[in-house]
Amino acid sequence: MRVAKRVLAWERAPARSHVDITLLPAAAMRRANRRATGRRGLTDVIAYTLPQPDGQLLGDVYICPDAAAEAARNGTGLREELVRLAVHGTLHVLGYDHPAGTGRTRSRMWQLQERYVKRLLR
Repeated sequence: MRVAKRVLAWERAPARSHVDITLLPAAAMRRANRRATGRRGLTDVIAYTLPQPDGQLLGDVYICPDAAAEAARNGTGLREELVRLAVHGTLHVLGYDHPAGTGRTRSRMWQLQERYVKRLLR
């Protein structure tokens, strides 16, 4: 998936920065969510960042297609939702964050995410 590579370029990430994107089945994503956050249940995306001493970023983004399919039922389509989650996770790797709740969709991160999703789906 070239999504992460494009987002890294658009965000002018340090040279040689790299993000791996892995798709996990629901059971594996539940376990990853429990280990990462202590929360039970399914989540759609988890992102980890490992900054390097030379300034580059290494990151892992885990996406659950089952959770994405559930979200896609609102009419966006599975492909669009998977792209959105890849962008979302990559932005987290780059240090962006958003509030929980109603402010989430008004945050700078969310607005940037939606701009990149539109660019990628053209």
